[in-house]
Amino acid sequence: MNAHSVSPTVSVPVTASSNGSDPNQEPRRTAPLSVVVGTLSSLQNAIVPAAAAAFGTGLAGPGLLIGLLVGCGIATVGTVFSYIRWRRLTYTIGEQDIRVESGVLSRSARSVPFERIQDVSLEQKLLPRILGLVAVKFETGAGGADDLALSYLAEAEGERLRELVRERREDETKRRDPGPEEAGGGPLADAQETTETLFTMGPYRLFTYGVFEFSLAVFAVLAGLFQYADNFLEVDIWEVDFWRGLAEEQGGWLLELGAYGQVLSAVAGLALVFFIGSATGLVRTFSREWGFLLERTPRGFRRRRGLFTRTDVVMPIHRVQGIAIGTRFIRYRFGWHSLKFVSLAQDAGSSNHVVAPFAQLTELDPIVEAAGFHQPSADAQWHRATTAYRTFSIVSDAIVFAIIACIAGGVAAVFAPEWLPLAVGIPVAIGVVSALASYLSWRFKRHTLDDSQIVATAGVLAPTTKIATRVKLHSVEIAQGPFARRFGYATLHLGMAGGEFSVPGVPIERARQVRAEVLKTIATTDFSQLASQRASDAG
Repeated sequence: MNAHSVSPTVSVPVTASSNGSDPNQEPRRTAPLSVVVGTLSSLQNAIVPAAAAAFGTGLAGPGLLIGLLVGCGIATVGTVFSYIRWRRLTYTIGEQDIRVESGVLSRSARSVPFERIQDVSLEQKLLPRILGLVAVKFETGAGGADDLALSYLAEAEGERLRELVRERREDETKRRDPGPEEAGGGPLADAQETTETLFTMGPYRLFTYGVFEFSLAVFAVLAGLFQYADNFLEVDIWEVDFWRGLAEEQGGWLLELGAYGQVLSAVAGLALVFFIGSATGLVRTFSREWGFLLERTPRGFRRRRGLFTRTDVVMPIHRVQGIAIGTRFIRYRFGWHSLKFVSLAQDAGSSNHVVAPFAQLTELDPIVEAAGFHQPSADAQWHRATTAYRTFSIVSDAIVFAIIACIAGGVAAVFAPEWLPLAVGIPVAIGVVSALASYLSWRFKRHTLDDSQIVATAGVLAPTTKIATRVKLHSVEIAQGPFARRFGYATLHLGMAGGEFSVPGVPIERARQVRAEVLKTIATTDFSQLASQRASDAG
């Protein structure tokens, strides 16, 4: 059966704008191989229950048979439901929207207008990728379950569907916001089909990135498995005598070294931790970022990456609302940073639009400029938070630990006087460190405003920089608490679609000046011309 043929047994109402002569506007099913993916996923999900049934009834013949029956039963049920879901799911591409109908016992239909679709991305997990299938995701900007997805289509059909939806979305945008040439009846000039590579990561860069992605998550998994090791082994690995006896069986040379042997064991243990942590980071990095490629295409930024799960995301340039340049403590000392786009189509807290996960600052400049931003100049006028904000932050951070010290000291004085120095000293020491951290944070928290954008930086050991274009900000809010009103400072909340942008501790006069400048930019901008320009760029 052809993956793209129309089944004569399915009767699904076509959208009101559909034209029967256009095959795109007739109900279609996803690829039949989607059922195979469902079957393989069911087999994968059946492994744990089957193993539990086998171990629970003993590993003898009957236990293995029960485990096998449980696994086969789960896989069979999963296959049946996968087939039914495939038969009952159809999608229709209309003139103005895409419609998806699904459901086994109860039917549901969802229609999303093209004008609401902000991005169309392709994703291939390992099993679908082996079978030549792809999941098509239509991002509406609402995030999460409100987005629309079709799993799975053939690769060629997925690419064709993405291009078709984009063309009709652009046609709808041009119809609502015609540009100067369209209004006069003349066609828009065709966009030059050029592609520019902005950033890539080869194996050596991935290896370096993986070393900095040191992770000890594997130790948590191993520790959980070791808790049940004595159920399968005849020894208790948590007993010191077991390891001492094992060392003696190997000749006892380690014990004969005495203190030197303990130091050698500690060094070997640290080396093992570093090796496993680095290997974990390397595996995660190579599997997620393999083949990383960021391109500037006529339709926007295109990012492809992934070894097992391959993703292909294209984001229009006008959807980029802001950028964030970040780093971490160790990699910052070597000049490595990451670049993330704040986009209308991203979920809160997601990393869907990380466009350069591991790069030097000079490598970020072409990407930042292509997105319509620029990094702060050397002569930028930076403004720091007020000293009153600094004092309030230090006191508020330290007072919590002072209260804890008083309570702990009182309890220790009554019930355990010998613990009084520790009960008081530990919270006080933590409070001092917290106060010092607040002071350093204040020194590195600053912002600047130029003719086109606002920039804010924060962080001592791992600084971050956020940049937003003034014309894309929706609102400017000045927030003041009781203490802030008393000492004349405020927090600036800049309304930005798809993200948050706040600048705390700004002097009230400076906050009002920034608000006036940003609102002036917004008020003097003809957004209808911006819409026409976006349509022209998209065309």
